Amino acid sequence: MAGLRTAVSRLRRQLATHPAEFPDRGIAEDELAALAAMTIDGVPEIPRLRRSLLLIAGAIGSVSALARGLSDVRDAVELFGPPPRGRG
Repeated sequence: MAGLRTAVSRLRRQLATHPAEFPDRGIAEDELAALAAMTIDGVPEIPRLRRSLLLIAGAIGSVSALARGLSDVRDAVELFGPPPRGRG
């Protein structure tokens, strides 16, 4: 949990200081805030963690200056377990 908290905090700071505006910045900020809240409230809901990660990645995935921070958040989320297998 501490690793996720640290990664989310770091990416939130990077995003806050990033000078460029982009269309989905608000989505990224909202989802990072949700992830930060989950790290305070105890053990997070894994599907919700993964959903937030996907939304954040979609929102800032093309901003190369934030790629490392996004990767750190993804790595921290993956520590909670592998993604579910597809249905079929």
